[in-house]
Amino acid sequence: MPTDVLSKVFTAVADPTRRDMVARLAVGDRTVNQLAEPYQMSVQAVYKHLRVLEQAGLVSRSRGPQPRPVHLEIGAFDLMDEWIERYRRQAEQRYQRLDRVLAAMNEADEHKEHQ
Repeated sequence: MPTDVLSKVFTAVADPTRRDMVARLAVGDRTVNQLAEPYQMSVQAVYKHLRVLEQAGLVSRSRGPQPRPVHLEIGAFDLMDEWIERYRRQAEQRYQRLDRVLAAMNEADEHKEHQ
């Protein structure tokens, strides 16, 4: 099982049911029963999904009497966003260098044609 936070986050959202739960929680907090409604699974299975999401830091549940709402936590999304953005920037820089090389080659070819 992954031990670093980013691996836990990506593992948690790798499952389509958990991604759907995250999407529904993005709209607003839900109780476990409300989260369980659209799925053909037991409430216990929903709790297992929530436990994975909680361990990844994607959701939290307040302590206290039932029903306790499940709340989406944005910190884990910030972590994913930073990771994705870093590699997106690197790829973009690589493509910009390639564009410059291709433009220089094209310019050289045009210069040769006019001689």
